[in-house]
Amino acid sequence: MKFWQWTGAAVLALGTSLAVAQDAPESLLPPGFDDPAPAPTPAPRPSAAPVQPAPSGPNTGSTASPVIQPVPGSAAPLPSMEGVDLSRLPSLEQLEAMTPDELDELLGLKPKFDIPPAARRSLERVGVLAPSEGGLPTGSLANQPASLVRAALAGTKSPMVSRWGHILLRRSLASRLEAPAGMNPVEFAALRAKVLNAMGEHAVARAIVQDVDTSNWDESLTDAALNAYIGTADVTGACPIVRLGGSDRDDQQWTMLQAICGAYAGEGTQAGRQLDRILGAGKSPRIDVLLAQRFAGAAGRGRRAVQIEWEGVDELNPWRFALANAVGEEIPESLRNDVTPYYQRIWAVSPMLPLPVRAQGADRAAREGILSSAAIVSLYSQIYADDSITGDVAFTASRLREAYVAPDPADRLAAMRDVWGGSEADYGRYVLTAYAAARLTPSESFADDAGVLIASMLAAGLDRDAAAWGNTVEAGSLGWAQLTLARPGRGQIARGAIDSFIDDDNSTDQRKSRFLVAALAGLGRADSGDISDFAGRLEMSLSRQNRWSRTISQAAEVENQALVAMLAGLGMQGDSWERMTPLHLYHIVSALNRVGLEAEARMIAAEAVARG
Repeated sequence: MKFWQWTGAAVLALGTSLAVAQDAPESLLPPGFDDPAPAPTPAPRPSAAPVQPAPSGPNTGSTASPVIQPVPGSAAPLPSMEGVDLSRLPSLEQLEAMTPDELDELLGLKPKFDIPPAARRSLERVGVLAPSEGGLPTGSLANQPASLVRAALAGTKSPMVSRWGHILLRRSLASRLEAPAGMNPVEFAALRAKVLNAMGEHAVARAIVQDVDTSNWDESLTDAALNAYIGTADVTGACPIVRLGGSDRDDQQWTMLQAICGAYAGEGTQAGRQLDRILGAGKSPRIDVLLAQRFAGAAGRGRRAVQIEWEGVDELNPWRFALANAVGEEIPESLRNDVTPYYQRIWAVSPMLPLPVRAQGADRAAREGILSSAAIVSLYSQIYADDSITGDVAFTASRLREAYVAPDPADRLAAMRDVWGGSEADYGRYVLTAYAAARLTPSESFADDAGVLIASMLAAGLDRDAAAWGNTVEAGSLGWAQLTLARPGRGQIARGAIDSFIDDDNSTDQRKSRFLVAALAGLGRADSGDISDFAGRLEMSLSRQNRWSRTISQAAEVENQALVAMLAGLGMQGDSWERMTPLHLYHIVSALNRVGLEAEARMIAAEAVARG
């Protein structure tokens, strides 16, 4: 009997009982659970009578055929289980350990995605920066060979030596682009996200992976996404993929993520048991599990006290670093003092961390292009406003303020010198003082500092402000060389000034002179004969070719900005300008200049001379 039939019969029976037999004993059982009345004896059935069809028609009722329960033993036998593979069925222990979502998926009740068809995003274009917002043309790579783009992105595994190269590559990777011909858009997104992670741009990498519906993720995109979420300490951001897929993974970090995501989905008890089992098994470092327990315990009402024990921990890893930052657990100073650049980059952009800790990574993030000049100035402004902060970082903040607001220009310059910290200043400090340098009126009295002032302004792209010093700097000086490269236009440079620069160059292996000649050749601002003479004098060659140089030149010939930018990034990898060769700089500057990215070419060229 259907549920609605049963309830209807119950209501009818109850009403009849109340009307007819008020004094009868009332049964608390629904109909059918009382002692049944004796069934009437059925009439004998004819043994050979044919079955007559039930009468039908508009004026006649229809009589349904009775449903007769088969006599025990007369039903069809159950199918044999012989040959059926039962090895894949979970054990009782596995069933007990499963989350509700995993049980639903086992029973076929859980969909592979939870996005309605109308809300699913197209994979035709993936990215977050439209052409109207400064992104590169969407169809830039649509007709390019997938193997070429794949090789360029897969080969980019480290940060750029150039701040402006970093900014250009980030822009190209974040652009809303169509996938190359023959490449799956999901693979294209994964390759871009991996490069962004390698550059320290975890927030941009996260934005790229989030532009693809989770139901479309593959293993490669999942890996890139997890690195991006951990790099931004956005642990619960990974929960969509953890909850909706990826169950074949069996590493301990993934299991801890499952427990954390379960806790934030309301399964706190199950999550606690899961993490307790991991801790008891000892397959993961104790500190990693304790931090996971602290994070999971913050969900819902199931808070539990977890004592974090750093004793015996002699190194950081991304997992414990992200969870410690996310839960506000202070990392011991002994672990913070000797960290790799990976952690310094994250410190600079993590708003949940104390300001002095963020300042420890700010110089690197600024010189590499992760932080803009405005962003690092904002950081030090907050430090200046906090009276509880003392030490070197507070001193830098106070001197930075004087560099901007001191009434006397000489005092402002003196304050900038203090911020730079000497002749071997970190390039990130030049980024910090860029706008303060632009506030100085060009003067002969500041000529000795013109080179670093111009370098500071160009670090933030203030080429017009820097150009105002053109009549102040002496031909052949460092300031002159930077302005010669940074100015827009294609005017030819006099040979005598280049000679003077080379003569006065005391950089290691005359690297600044080599970069100057290579950049002038790339921008087309010197006579080809003079370039050849200077190259011979400096014992370098700009005519050598390799596979990379031929490829970036061909990309420039077809005016493909996105491909040129990615190949330029491939050629600018390294941890210092010592890794950059004049040949690479020449091809990069030349290709960028030819495809309409002249501003980027000029800034990279000037930066090379300043930092060489």
